Amino acid sequence: MSGAVVECYASTRYPERPHTFLWEGERVTVKAVERSWRTPAGLVFRVRIAGGRCFVLTYDEAADAWNVRPLLP
Repeated sequence: MSGAVVECYASTRYPERPHTFLWEGERVTVKAVERSWRTPAGLVFRVRIAGGRCFVLTYDEAADAWNVRPLLP
């Protein structure tokens, strides 16, 4: 999903830690950030939601846009 809506905690920089995002029209709460890393384009977060499902949230800094994709089990 390109141009996704992701809400993040941000203190000294944006995005510091995602806490909610929209998935298939539903607002989903992040239960845990399992991993985060930087790519040349921006930040990437592997997150877990209630029920154990995992997603990858990618922030493209130049475009100021998010991409959300589920991880298959």
